[in-house]
Amino acid sequence: MSNSKPKPTADKRLGNARLAKLPAAVARPAYDRSKVTPGIVHLGLGAFCRAHLGVYTDDVLAQGTTDWGIVGVNFRSPDIIEALKPQDGLYTLLSREDGVDKLRVIGAFLDVMSASGQLDDVLAVLAKPEIRIVTITVTEKGYCHDPATGRLNEAHPMIVADLANPRQPHSLPGLIVEALRLRRAADGWPFTVLSCDNLPGNGKVTRTVVTRFAELSDPDLGRWIADNVAFPSSMVDRITPATRDVDRAIVTAGLRVTDAGPVVAEPFHQWVIEDRFPSGRPAWETAGAILTDNVHPFETMKLRCLNGAHSTLAYLSVLAGIETIADAMADPLLPKVIRHLWDDDLIPTVPPVPGTDVTAYTRDLEARFRNPGIRHLTQQISSDGSQKLGPRLIAPAIERIAVGKAPRVVPLTVAAWMVFLRGSDGNGRSWTVSDPMAAHLTAIAAEHGDDPAALADALFAVSEIFPPTIAGNAPFRKATTQHVRSLLTRGVPATLTAFLFR
Repeated sequence: MSNSKPKPTADKRLGNARLAKLPAAVARPAYDRSKVTPGIVHLGLGAFCRAHLGVYTDDVLAQGTTDWGIVGVNFRSPDIIEALKPQDGLYTLLSREDGVDKLRVIGAFLDVMSASGQLDDVLAVLAKPEIRIVTITVTEKGYCHDPATGRLNEAHPMIVADLANPRQPHSLPGLIVEALRLRRAADGWPFTVLSCDNLPGNGKVTRTVVTRFAELSDPDLGRWIADNVAFPSSMVDRITPATRDVDRAIVTAGLRVTDAGPVVAEPFHQWVIEDRFPSGRPAWETAGAILTDNVHPFETMKLRCLNGAHSTLAYLSVLAGIETIADAMADPLLPKVIRHLWDDDLIPTVPPVPGTDVTAYTRDLEARFRNPGIRHLTQQISSDGSQKLGPRLIAPAIERIAVGKAPRVVPLTVAAWMVFLRGSDGNGRSWTVSDPMAAHLTAIAAEHGDDPAALADALFAVSEIFPPTIAGNAPFRKATTQHVRSLLTRGVPATLTAFLFR
């Protein structure tokens, strides 16, 4: 017997033909989609981009613009293509707060494609002169870079394969470079490349990996890209948890047709964009985006205060058996730990942010984290720690050490991550360690997992994660090791109690 879910029939599926028949309470595109043409290709068709890029662009299209539709491209999984293609690219945004659900159908994505299954077609779309912007959300690991330096990882298997066969790319840098080669060969103007991922200086990182790949593949092309392609940075702030079956059921009930690709998000959203678009851009500022010449302060605030707090909550919560961020914020101890993280370790490292009180921002974050309608799984947030710890928590810890201040909470987070790598609590409960370095890191944890000092020493020796300024800092190492010992021998509640009330 098959366990696969039956696919909805065409007459019961969201699509252009069903828009006018949706219930009045459901918001929908306020424009004629048939008149909209593509101007953007988006790489990485997950929920995150559809909850921000799709929404902001949908708002711009509603104002009468017709040349900034989006073509979405996914790199590997065909699931999202199979979900959205039969729906004419339409999907529902479900936002939830205080027990109130709001449904909005987004129409900005005109088509969806697979880079693995339709590579030639994807490259043909990218080569079209009307495509003026390529946006990206592929997560940190998708850049095939060294997180410690921001440089291209030239030994990465995908990079090695793409350099050997650059006309059939499978990596993000390889795909962008091949598309730009086609644009140049056609005497065309290049598109702008806009990263929306949670990376510090994401535009700079993108430029670094793309130009380096091009230099290795074709030095002349590398120079042309360096001289002609803009790589602005951006910062996106919107909590977007994984969509669950219960969410799909709510959407289906509200639409009275099936949506195979809905997205769940909190009501809050912010997008800050470096305004460098030589070939033009949508008027995203009319939809509420902030266009600026300096994204860095906003990016630092969000990456450290939101994402750093998320990582801290995630590792401690997985160890404690707490499933969601909202559940973690209902714990008697974890919110106090996060308040100390913000006040002692993170806020002092955030540069002045125009028009923003950073302390007030963290108090708003606390309320956002407590939203019970947003079931953001701690296991989901725990992924890719080797890529995330550095920019979110280790970098601010280094800055505090540089001014003679000992980080208070970051050693606890690092310790929780080290214990998390064991993949179980030793009492029958286990979890998955999802990380590009999982094989190496879990092997270390398996070898040293019962010896706190040996575990900490072995992991501090992983230079891709811990630079010498942290790995060689005796007070930081001592504090981390003590927390590892306490988590292993006493558990999370006792460790947090001792931490807060010592």
